Amino acid sequence: MQTVLKLNFYHPTKLLISPLISNSAMGHHHEPSILLPLLLMITLSLMSGKEVVASRHLLETAVLPAIPELPKVELPPLPKAELPPLPDHLPTLQQPELPTLPKPELSGVPHIPALEKPELPPLPEVLKLPELPALPHLSELPKPTLPTIPSLPKKIPFPSLSPPLSTTSP
Repeated sequence: MQTVLKLNFYHPTKLLISPLISNSAMGHHHEPSILLPLLLMITLSLMSGKEVVASRHLLETAVLPAIPELPKVELPPLPKAELPPLPDHLPTLQQPELPTLPKPELSGVPHIPALEKPELPPLPEVLKLPELPALPHLSELPKPTLPTIPSLPKKIPFPSLSPPLSTTSP
């Protein structure tokens, strides 16, 4: 099996991955979606341990300069707010009296004359239907006889779609 180096200039990740996975026997290949995140995780995990150890070593061994302390700021006391004293006797307010309204007098309900009931015209007389002739007596008709249905045999042969097998051999 022969590997072919393909240079793809339009995508930088394919430039790294394509020599690893291209095969001349295949018509085309799909970019593996897990390979790039896997390489990224491996690279980051290898680099992260060194940085933590180096930064901890710098903190432990370095001599830090002394931070000067700032003097505490003293603020002058604020004057207390004084409220004027309340008077000994508060004047009472008179409750306002509402004027009474005169009760309106309503006149009686006006008399409405009763309406006369309209008289309906008399209904027309219903025409009498002519008398029908008497029906013939039904008991005189002969009773019809029903045809008899033949009974089915107890054993019904089951039809088969295949031709019957011969029991004799040629």
